[in-house]
Amino acid sequence: MNIPVLYSFRRCPYCIRAHMALDYSNRKVILRTVALRNLPVEVLAVSPHATVPTLVINENESMAESWDIMKWALNQNDPENWLGANNVYQHKAEPLVELNDVSFKQNLDKYKYAERFPEQSMKYYRGRCESFLEALNIMLQENKFLLAERISIADVAIFPFIRQFSMVDKTWFDESPYPVLQHWLKLMLNTLWFGQAFKKHELWQAGDENLYL
Repeated sequence: MNIPVLYSFRRCPYCIRAHMALDYSNRKVILRTVALRNLPVEVLAVSPHATVPTLVINENESMAESWDIMKWALNQNDPENWLGANNVYQHKAEPLVELNDVSFKQNLDKYKYAERFPEQSMKYYRGRCESFLEALNIMLQENKFLLAERISIADVAIFPFIRQFSMVDKTWFDESPYPVLQHWLKLMLNTLWFGQAFKKHELWQAGDENLYL
């Protein structure tokens, strides 16, 4: 049986969510941690945009989009029903993930690296992020997690980006008017799946012994 290979970078939010979903699914996967500035030829050969995460399923199939990797993993095995009955949580998560991955991530990058975007201030870029934070905070007033009283695919897809946002100016985030969002973030940080995804590993080199999720 072919064992899929995940090429990943520990701090990348896209990689974190893919890693969490694969670990949760209990699918046997080989983990190869790589450096973004020196991607191995194995990634370049199968990733159209030369990015991670990249999941090589077999010699004929690979995935280079973290959301696709998450859905693939949960369709392999979904022990706690993160997808929901008839994939209802996946369908509800789709527009939220699109908003996160496009406009929020663009604003987050400008906030995190404000010195690279001197057209506006760091505070301005943070403000552009806040509409998404406000929307999540409202959702979390209805349920313990984004779509329900338990974790779903939506929480795992969104959480790594909110974590990244919170780390830019932790003092500001801790004092921000989003207490429910802050509590949710703490819950997600304490999950076993995040702990596994954020473990530090040596960079993979060809010939290394396999490391499994």
